[in-house]
Amino acid sequence: MVAPKKGKNASAQSKPGRSLALILIAIVALTGGMFASGHTTPRLGIDLAGGTSITLRAVPEAGQESAINKTNMDTAVEIMNRRVNGLGVSEAEVQTQGDRNIIVNIPKGTNSKEARQQVGTTAKLYFRPVLATELSGANATGTPSASETGGASDKATDKATDKATDGDKATDGDKATDGDKASGTPSDSASASATSQGRAASDALKADPSPSATSSDGASPSPSASASGDDAAAKLQQQYAALDCTDKNARAKAGDGAKPSEQTVACGQNSQGQWQKYILGAAAVDGTEVDEAEAVYNTQTAAGWTVTMKFTDKGSKKFADITGKLAQNQSPQNQFAIVLDNEVVSDPYVSQALTGGNAEISGSFDQEEAQSLANMLSYGALPLTFKEDSVTTVTAALGGEQLKAGLIAGAIGLALVVLYLLFYYRGLSFIAVCSLLVSAGLTYVIMALLGPTIGFALNLPAVCGAIVAIGITADSFIVYFERVRDEIREGRTLRPAVERAWPRARRTILVSDFVSFLAAAVLFVVTVGKVQGFAFTLGLTTLLDVVVVFLFTKPLLTLMARRKFFASGHKWSGLDPKALGAKPPLRRTRRPSRPAAGPVDPKEA
Repeated sequence: MVAPKKGKNASAQSKPGRSLALILIAIVALTGGMFASGHTTPRLGIDLAGGTSITLRAVPEAGQESAINKTNMDTAVEIMNRRVNGLGVSEAEVQTQGDRNIIVNIPKGTNSKEARQQVGTTAKLYFRPVLATELSGANATGTPSASETGGASDKATDKATDKATDGDKATDGDKATDGDKASGTPSDSASASATSQGRAASDALKADPSPSATSSDGASPSPSASASGDDAAAKLQQQYAALDCTDKNARAKAGDGAKPSEQTVACGQNSQGQWQKYILGAAAVDGTEVDEAEAVYNTQTAAGWTVTMKFTDKGSKKFADITGKLAQNQSPQNQFAIVLDNEVVSDPYVSQALTGGNAEISGSFDQEEAQSLANMLSYGALPLTFKEDSVTTVTAALGGEQLKAGLIAGAIGLALVVLYLLFYYRGLSFIAVCSLLVSAGLTYVIMALLGPTIGFALNLPAVCGAIVAIGITADSFIVYFERVRDEIREGRTLRPAVERAWPRARRTILVSDFVSFLAAAVLFVVTVGKVQGFAFTLGLTTLLDVVVVFLFTKPLLTLMARRKFFASGHKWSGLDPKALGAKPPLRRTRRPSRPAAGPVDPKEA
């Protein structure tokens, strides 16, 4: 009988327990990681969980095809993500697909019409004078507004150490003096009561230094206009008093409907991560009047990372005008706010009029913060024009029905494969079913971990990919089993048949899985949207098929070949030599021994 090959391969084949222990350790480690992360179920896509999916396509302006690049697409994603988060939703996704598409997935419970208006429109960036500000929500306990504490002069004193060398510098109060805002000592007359806060806000409304605060001809407003202004001021004062910036919904609605020429309320975070609320004057400079902005590391001073701005000619005049008024304390605070989509992203202080068309915002920035602010200033409006290609809205009920249908289809497919294996392979089906269960378990755990790790969401096409993978996995087992049965038909016993069949089966399995993985990879790269879910799942399960066949199926069959039930060729083992039409057992044939060397008899010669 032909014996298996000796050497390193034979040594590895004789210890299948190592491979089984390795895959067992991997399963335990991945499962432990899944429970430790708290994500014990795969993250579901919009089509299964319910929600709204919006596909936007970048459209180049005339002669500006090169504007559609990775930098601008990433900037657009950042701006859109801010808008979606402003809707008060959780687990929303904004990501690029391909070279010029952005997919916005918003979970159930969000108004799809509002979402469509938020993500695709051009963002508005304004520079507005700050009339009043204070900490909002639970952080505001016992803290008076800035105007109550004489904030303008105190803040100016605090910023005296930040000196401009070129006359065109504004220093960022958000980065340097937020601690003073939170812990400054109020004056004797200051009070945190609603009455004093309302009075301070009212005084601030009267001190708006923006161009719209007075009529264009400099004349005093008419009595009727004054009465109308008082009503608007009272309404804004009420909004400011009631505004709680720690509430996502309140932040999203703050300043809704306010025109650039009107005063408004807004929210923003300081450097300690605390939410502040603001009363802001009419817009003094439009974001489109910022020609460019850049994050720069200043090596000449201790300022560190700063953000430089360059205005257009029109913007330079407006910026010089508003900073001149703020520097002369014509406002309760010598401070302006940079407002993007009704949220304050920075609130620098002004020590003098900035007349050169250039300005620099400095503070305790790190590189990421400086770059983020520069991007907002440069691309307050989306850097590209987007066309809405498709909007898909799925209710939670419909998503649940689709998930149920997908699971039923998968269960039916798995059951049919198991029935076929039981009918055709009998005892060998035990190895096949165990391998399928291991593959399914690994797939589930990895998908659950990929949700929070890379944002993978299991959608309906991905479920289809998992169902198709059942057939691919079963095909690998069948290839190996048939090779083993072929060896038995040649007259070999089970143990050598298992080892001799493996090299040929291994080559076939690897080639087959490589073709499947290559197809999945190409499909993932060239497609957009949900089809990528199918490609990703197909590629993942193909890789897992190789792992399971090499580290589980082959070692398990090697162990089973040592059991009498399989080794003896029991009729229910699926390896019965008679049922397979095996030839007589192969036996070694000895060569005839040579006669001993000696003198040759002449007669015999």
